[in-house]
Amino acid sequence: MNPNIERIMLIFAATFVLMAVGLVVWQVVWVIPGQECEKAHKWWDSGKRVCAQPVLISDITGRVIQDPKALAEAKAAVGRGAPRK
Repeated sequence: MNPNIERIMLIFAATFVLMAVGLVVWQVVWVIPGQECEKAHKWWDSGKRVCAQPVLISDITGRVIQDPKALAEAKAAVGRGAPRK
């Protein structure tokens, strides 16, 4: 067989293997943890690969939300209230 064809065949095979490994790493390191984090109703930062717990402003400032409807909406937004459907 022509040596150029063998070399090109090896280059294509190596490129395919590297791309397949890259996709597996992408799935395992970024996509799957991001999906698990979002299922837990947390915030996923893909740049730093951090799963963060949202915090209510009222928790930081110490001010209490007086309106029961607004309090329920705020807690639901950060995943503390009734489970989302």
